[in-house]
Amino acid sequence: MENISVDISKALSFTGNIENLYIKAAEYNKALEEKTGKGNDFLGWVNLPSSISDNFISEINETVTKFVKDVEIVVCIGIGGSYLGAKAVIDALSNQFNLFTQKPKYPVIVFAGHQMCEDYITELRTVLSKKSWAIVVISKSGTTTEPAIAFRILKNDIENKFGKTEARKRIIAITDKSKGALRSLSNTEGYKTYEIPDDVGGRYSVLTPVGLIPIAMAGIDIKKLVEGAQTMELITKSNNPVQNNPSVSYAVIRNALYNCNKTTEILVNYHSKLHYIAEWWKQLYGESEGKEGKGIFPASVDFTSDLHSMGQYIQEGMRNIFETVISIKNSNNQIIIPNDSENLDQLNFLSGKRLGEVNKMAELGTRLAHVDGGVPNILIEVPFLNEYYLGQLIYFFEKACGISGYILGVNPFDQPGVENYKKNMFALLNKPGYEKLADELRKKI
Repeated sequence: MENISVDISKALSFTGNIENLYIKAAEYNKALEEKTGKGNDFLGWVNLPSSISDNFISEINETVTKFVKDVEIVVCIGIGGSYLGAKAVIDALSNQFNLFTQKPKYPVIVFAGHQMCEDYITELRTVLSKKSWAIVVISKSGTTTEPAIAFRILKNDIENKFGKTEARKRIIAITDKSKGALRSLSNTEGYKTYEIPDDVGGRYSVLTPVGLIPIAMAGIDIKKLVEGAQTMELITKSNNPVQNNPSVSYAVIRNALYNCNKTTEILVNYHSKLHYIAEWWKQLYGESEGKEGKGIFPASVDFTSDLHSMGQYIQEGMRNIFETVISIKNSNNQIIIPNDSENLDQLNFLSGKRLGEVNKMAELGTRLAHVDGGVPNILIEVPFLNEYYLGQLIYFFEKACGISGYILGVNPFDQPGVENYKKNMFALLNKPGYEKLADELRKKI
């Protein structure tokens, strides 16, 4: 069976010798597995796939089957890693037009608590008022501002619509095993709960109940997703040759390019379902590496759409960028371009060809043009877009991120900078205890 592969050949000419980086990467890969590096109290994700039992997956599936019976919409409340992983997998593996089917086989999964837009919540509540719905709330503490506000509002709505007793049965909480506001509330109300492991940070949590519960509710085979991650866990182990380790190669080449002043990485896809994979990737790498005045800036584009907007800049703009292309080798469907007797669009030379072939040639032609224009290209080839290979891709990126962060010299598992805006926001909202900061901020306004 094929596995995900990484081709760095169209990036090597932009770097110097990378042998020393491979030696470092091998050491850091071992440090991740032996939990001897920075942030080693948040390395539970490293062996997570192999620790997931069939019994645990079966228990999740049984819970989900009962929970979604007669439920049309599930609102998944969370922010950052508490929603991006699930959103990425669900979007990648679901029918993009489920909303237009008369009665989808599985509930529609929608998200809340990932922002504070009044119009978004208002429109969501309008839809929910006419539907049978339920909530999955994800928060380790239960006090993170955005999801906590959304849960307060929607908890009130679901209790008013169904009554408190029935509402309790329509809420699943995924939270800390023993402490925090959401754990306390769940114990009081009797919600069904799942635990967020203490040693797994949010952006690495997609293969915990944080991701697996909503993904299963969308009708996606989480067993195959986990099996893919288990395969990649084995492939990327430190006792394997480094040149055959895709996570090591990716971590090495992106740091080699960074050392040559390629400071922005653009994640590229040619498949419309991968947009939120890029959003998840941006959080994973941005939050893990962007600290101490260091880090590659993670950006993304959806081709060929963005070739008509960002293509000019990538081809001829500042040469501080490189691209990483996620290429889906085989489509799950086939469309043949028909012949047109009028040929007014001058496209009969494409008659009889698959639309996927045209897309592939656009991909290849763009990569060649960008490399010629001074943009290094890394190719990540995924055999098919399905649960198994998406599980591989998730673990591949996670392992590479840990190695890459260590090469960069930072702790890839903390995020001290995200607290700064929160302190300012709380002060401006007159939260008790923030009076002094509030006075200082208002002098700056």
